[in-house]
Amino acid sequence: MMKNKVKLKRYLRITAVIFLLFTAMAVVFNVYEYRTYTKNYNEKLEAIIEAVKEKYPDVSDTEIIEILNSDKSSGEFLKRYILDIEKDSAILQNDEVHQRFFWINILIVISFGVFLLVEFLIFNRRKDKEISEITRYIEEINRKNYELHIDDMSEDELSILKNEVYKTTVMLKESADNSLKDKRNLKKSLEDISHQLKTPITSILVILDNLIEEPDMDETLREDFIRDIKRETANINFLVQSILKLSKFDADTINFIKDEVLLKDIVGKAAQNVSTLCDLKNITLNIKGDDSADVTCDFRWQTEAVTNIIKNCIEHSEDGSSIDVTYSKNNVYSMITVRDYGNGISKEDLPHIFERFYKGENASKDSVGIGLALSKTIIEEDNGHINVTSDKSGTLFEIKYFKL
Repeated sequence: MMKNKVKLKRYLRITAVIFLLFTAMAVVFNVYEYRTYTKNYNEKLEAIIEAVKEKYPDVSDTEIIEILNSDKSSGEFLKRYILDIEKDSAILQNDEVHQRFFWINILIVISFGVFLLVEFLIFNRRKDKEISEITRYIEEINRKNYELHIDDMSEDELSILKNEVYKTTVMLKESADNSLKDKRNLKKSLEDISHQLKTPITSILVILDNLIEEPDMDETLREDFIRDIKRETANINFLVQSILKLSKFDADTINFIKDEVLLKDIVGKAAQNVSTLCDLKNITLNIKGDDSADVTCDFRWQTEAVTNIIKNCIEHSEDGSSIDVTYSKNNVYSMITVRDYGNGISKEDLPHIFERFYKGENASKDSVGIGLALSKTIIEEDNGHINVTSDKSGTLFEIKYFKL
């Protein structure tokens, strides 16, 4: 139930004040009426007493007072003049006063009732106006007009409702903007995928045409062509798998399994994944670090992220060189660093290396520009951050998993 019904409280407060005011007025008139009656009675009694004292001087004041304060009365004397002691007034002046005060009291009651009615109608009209305004806001939202501003600092039910409508409007606007942004990103991604697939598919088709048109082709050349087809097919498979993984992240359909994992296990598994590539280029991985360093993450996905980063360093390293991989921790974060000693990344390419399908000037011909983008997405899912610095002496990747 909503609290802080400010406007209703204000309405009740005003009503209570006016009620007290009218009550005070009624009491004042009642006291005035009583005093008027009393004055009229006393004046008539005084005239009677003076007449009695004048005609019967032997009657003492004490006797007169005892008669006035006595509750013994038969009412027979007044009945002689057709007056009922319980219904009729012997003093005609009091009848006139009674009539006047009666209508004054009626006027007070009617005025109070009219005020309550007017105040209720004003309160109800304000509520109807606010409800109409909220209805108009909702109709505008249904027309996809999200440029609405609700400036209302009060805390009654309708104001709270208006603020909730405004919050919903903001949320819908953000959702609509994100939906439009997602559509544009999807369009761009499809264009990039189409471009990335076009090259290997075209290469495969050309090779197959050559193989079909020259059945007597030299065996060595035929084997080279087949190896080329295999390589291009592997590139297509890697691209498709990477796209599917990124799509799952975009759709938020991946269920991360959070566990306490040692960094040495992640690095060790990643090194195992790239061991064949290291052997082909005769590259040495120098791995060292704090074996107690750990992180709360999904082991399988973080291993893939680190694997892609080491693989990128291998691809940009000279044959026979080395790559340093270290891991450590402090009170704020755990960290993995990967350093190669290749030609480095140019200043122009450095800000874009984590963008999807971006290929720098030093990228290998087999690169599709998606591995680092996937790594960044995975690392950030586990409250991590990746940073890269590079110069002519090599490139350094720093992965920090924050504990906060």
